[in-house]
Amino acid sequence: MAKRENYNELYLFMQVARDGSFTAAARRLGLAQSGISRSVRELEERLGVQLLVRTTRRLSLTQAGEQLYQATESAFDALDSGLATLAHYRETPSGTVRINASQHAIDKCLLPKLAIFKQRYPDIRLELMNESRFVNIITERFDAGVRLGPEVGQGMVAVRITPDMEMAVVGTPEHLRRYGFPQTPADLVAHPCIGYQFADGGLYQWELIQDGKSVTHRPEGQWAFSDSYMEAEAARLGLGLAYVPVELVANDLERGTLIRVLQRFSLRMDGLFLYYPHRNVSPALRAVIDTLKI
Repeated sequence: MAKRENYNELYLFMQVARDGSFTAAARRLGLAQSGISRSVRELEERLGVQLLVRTTRRLSLTQAGEQLYQATESAFDALDSGLATLAHYRETPSGTVRINASQHAIDKCLLPKLAIFKQRYPDIRLELMNESRFVNIITERFDAGVRLGPEVGQGMVAVRITPDMEMAVVGTPEHLRRYGFPQTPADLVAHPCIGYQFADGGLYQWELIQDGKSVTHRPEGQWAFSDSYMEAEAARLGLGLAYVPVELVANDLERGTLIRVLQRFSLRMDGLFLYYPHRNVSPALRAVIDTLKI
């Protein structure tokens, strides 16, 4: 491997050549003239060529010195330009941010809030990957993930990005005419209910509140999905009652295509949280966090 040049000596030589004087270079750099002179002399000795012609009145470059000066000036100017580009990145975040989230989170939170990046951070690329299962964001190369609630694994930071989420039991008018209007959570056993199935095969037990206590209902029915959007769509098709975030069916409730039941028993769940490793937060991810958090 070739020996690397002493770039400090090259830089000092360039400054002396640019100023045409050891004294002027020393004054501008805030260094001792003797130290600069010694460094340039050592550079000449190592290269085996004379770079400067020193007289009592003036300092001039030899042919070799002129060639080295042109090379060093070009190289250090390129380095300065590169460092200036890094400063630009600090001021204007750029790069790719990959986020794992459910379709619900993307549609109702991430996309509306991050749409301003089109104008504010045009150099940031956002990859919003729709997936309901809880993934290891580090091993699967995500910068962040979104989930309900603040509980995350060790070494992760969780930041709230939505308020608490209100759940709603909904069904079509036709379904309720056929099966009746449930008055208490216990009445749900008479209804086909649409299930939410986790990635491990487990079924979400509907959590409701009765007399200040938590009660659960295991949905029994023909249909189960791994996405709340599909639960809501199945309810619209009259396939059973669904227990979903109320914001997913707000328009249906307003139009009367779905009807809400058991409202006073429905749960308010922890809202959505963005979670990410506490280390190595890039400027681009920091911009995402600051935009999403509430």
